[in-house]
Amino acid sequence: MSLFDGVLNALGGESGAMADLQALAGHFGEGGLQTIIDKFHQGGLGDIVQSWVSNGANLPVSPEQLQAVLGSEQVTKVASALGVDTTQLASALPELIHNLTPDGQVPQGGLTDILGGLFKS
Repeated sequence: MSLFDGVLNALGGESGAMADLQALAGHFGEGGLQTIIDKFHQGGLGDIVQSWVSNGANLPVSPEQLQAVLGSEQVTKVASALGVDTTQLASALPELIHNLTPDGQVPQGGLTDILGGLFKS
């Protein structure tokens, strides 16, 4: 089981995850996923986030790097909303973003629209 699947299970399966992840979309503003990617580029971690978007292997990110890029308060809020600690969030985020960027492309639309696409049959 992947960390992404583990996060979904921790959130009560796909329907529970969808509701919680949609609520999280507000934490990242209107730009959603692109905002997160932009923050990594601006924070000097563009190579790391680009590995998540690409079809290759995902580079790891430490909780400290995640907090430096997104802010400690933001990371704590998101981790808390997902029911994980910051270390687990840092471990899960590469796979989550990788799953949100099929074919190595950032989908158009807000994070809520992107997340909705994950759960469609």
